[in-house]
Amino acid sequence: MKTNQEYKNSALAALKGNWAAAVVATIIIMVISALLSLPSTLLSLALVDASVAVAVQGIDLVTLNYVGYGLIFLIICPLAVGAASAFRRLLTAGDGNVTSNMVDDTLSGYWRNVWGMLLMCIFITLWSLLLVIPGIIKSFSYAMTPYILKDYPELSANQAINLSRKMMKGHKFDLFWLYLSFIGWMILNLFTFGIGSFWLIPYMYTAQAAFYQDVKNQYQNTNL
Repeated sequence: MKTNQEYKNSALAALKGNWAAAVVATIIIMVISALLSLPSTLLSLALVDASVAVAVQGIDLVTLNYVGYGLIFLIICPLAVGAASAFRRLLTAGDGNVTSNMVDDTLSGYWRNVWGMLLMCIFITLWSLLLVIPGIIKSFSYAMTPYILKDYPELSANQAINLSRKMMKGHKFDLFWLYLSFIGWMILNLFTFGIGSFWLIPYMYTAQAAFYQDVKNQYQNTNL
């Protein structure tokens, strides 16, 4: 396996000259996520803040909350696959059309993308019901699923999740360590009131794509 710095260097090299496209794609993801989570946020605030409860009086927040969750599964789940694929294409092919690629890869195999990510969330949730730690471990075990859904279109959603589990055997801590290597940037981002996320998220997306390439190659070389 390569070092975290090598993954990050590969990400920076791919993003060079493509930061604007990457930031636009990231803003789209963040805006959609914020809009879909708005009912849940308002419901939570209304339960603890009387002024918010008065302001939203007459709005059926509970129903809107359920609708929001449904749209998250129908939009955010496949969008996660599209984003992972788009940033991987940026890394491997230098394709800077991040936004259009993200949309195309989200819609291509749409229902398989939805089901694959939904099934992954269900598995992680079920493991989390046992204890928090098993759920976290499984989230790393299944982390390559978005890439595999695009890389191996012949596999079912469940098979894609199982392949992620096999690829990540012995590498779950490696991915955790890669995430942890961004902690300094995450702390710095707090001082920008979250604006730095527009650059940090594509940086992390692209570095993770480099990690996937490495894990995939190692798995293929081992299992040939």
